[in-house]
Amino acid sequence: MKRSDLHRFVAAALVGGIGLLPVSTWAGPDFQQKQLYQSIHEAKMKLKEVEAAKGSERQKLLAQHLKMMQDVMDKMKAMKPKPGMSMQEHEEWISEHQKLMEAVFGQMMKEHHMLMDMNQPMDGGNHGSHTQ
Repeated sequence: MKRSDLHRFVAAALVGGIGLLPVSTWAGPDFQQKQLYQSIHEAKMKLKEVEAAKGSERQKLLAQHLKMMQDVMDKMKAMKPKPGMSMQEHEEWISEHQKLMEAVFGQMMKEHHMLMDMNQPMDGGNHGSHTQ
C-alpha cells in the first residue's frame, strides 16, 4: 500500500469513527447557558466601561453592571438540567453551569474591588481597619 493511500485510509477511519461517538461527547452549553455566556460577556464589557469612567458616571455604570449581574444570577438560579438527560449529559450540564458561576463570581469580585477603591480616602489613610 502506498503511503498516500495509507494516509487516506487513516483519515477515512478517523472520520468514520467520529461519526460513531455519542452526540453528548460533543455537547457544549445548552441554549440557556449560551444566552447567559452572552449576557456575562456584555456585563464584562460594561465593567470595562466602569474602569475607564470617573465620578458619577462610574457610579452609574457600576449600578448598571450590578443589575446585569443580578439578572444573570436570577436566571442561573432558575435553570435546571433537562429531564431525561443521561448521567454524562447531566455532568456536562453541571460543568457548564459551574463555569458560568465562576465567570459571574470573577466579575462580582472585580466590581467589589472597584467599589472598595472608590470608597478609599484619597490621602492613602487607614486602609486596613474597619470598625463595626
